[in-house]
Amino acid sequence: MSLPEPAADAARLLGRRARIRPAEWLFWALAFAALFLLPERHLILNSIAVQALFALSYDLVLGFAGIVSLGHAAFFGVGAYAAGLMTKFVTGDPLLGLAAAGLAGGVVGFASSFLLLRGSDLTRLMVSLGVALILAEIANKAAWLTGGTDGFSGMAVGPVLGRYAFDIFGHVAFAYSLCVLFVLFVLARIVVHSPFGLSVTALHHNPLRARAVGVPVNRRLVAMYTFAAIYAGIAGGLLAQTTQFVSLDVLDFNRSADVLLMLVIGGTGYLYGGMIGAALFVLAQDQLASLTPQYWHFWIGLALVVLTLVGRERFAKRLGAFARLLPGAR
Repeated sequence: MSLPEPAADAARLLGRRARIRPAEWLFWALAFAALFLLPERHLILNSIAVQALFALSYDLVLGFAGIVSLGHAAFFGVGAYAAGLMTKFVTGDPLLGLAAAGLAGGVVGFASSFLLLRGSDLTRLMVSLGVALILAEIANKAAWLTGGTDGFSGMAVGPVLGRYAFDIFGHVAFAYSLCVLFVLFVLARIVVHSPFGLSVTALHHNPLRARAVGVPVNRRLVAMYTFAAIYAGIAGGLLAQTTQFVSLDVLDFNRSADVLLMLVIGGTGYLYGGMIGAALFVLAQDQLASLTPQYWHFWIGLALVVLTLVGRERFAKRLGAFARLLPGAR
């Protein structure tokens, strides 16, 4: 049975939006090429992959659902501790540890999502921050389980798929984190281009109209918030497994602020923004910390001020105009 003409047009439009573009293939080709071309940089590349997944999870919340949060580190930290406890007391299998991390993040996300629905953006900011602070204090007080301020150590993470053992150079860690990031990105891309994802985006842009056409607002927001919390928990699990150490820093406010900065740098609402922002943020932090260890925050803050004043679109246009002046440019 053929669709009516408007429905067919809409289906073709959505199909074009969901189509993978050549730039996306290039992005992932370069990412996987780094496995072979930059072996001496695998440790920092692993950090980028972990932070990219964390930023991707926050983009699902902020860029698509429109929920502003200052406590996204709560799910990241819970996932990190869940993976650590799983490794130490149950099994060292990395994939099972990631499953436990995602489950822990999802449970906390689902439980806290109902609190976020009861208020405006300012209320959500405070509630999400309060959840993260409460969890950080619980982890600090339960030192017998989490290690408290000393951190959680003694993790013996087994080989990936029973064959690839983690090494001190980060080769296996980066390959592992990159593969997890790619799989979860593909899943997120499918979700955001599905009818569910499109309805969540509609809620972000016009909640009153979405409610008027019958979209279940609260259920959609709870589902997307929980989905993003699972991703954040897995990102925390990756950090715990690849570093084999978990500290209270995983629940710190600075981690939530950093992931927000990554999205400010890369942009929201198109999945790649968080990952690009994470790469730029981690690389800038690494270089600036080596040049000015005490003042690297100043330079990142200055760059963000310039980016905010100039505007991302105008900044990109000026870079493009400059590139056309280079020798050999068309």
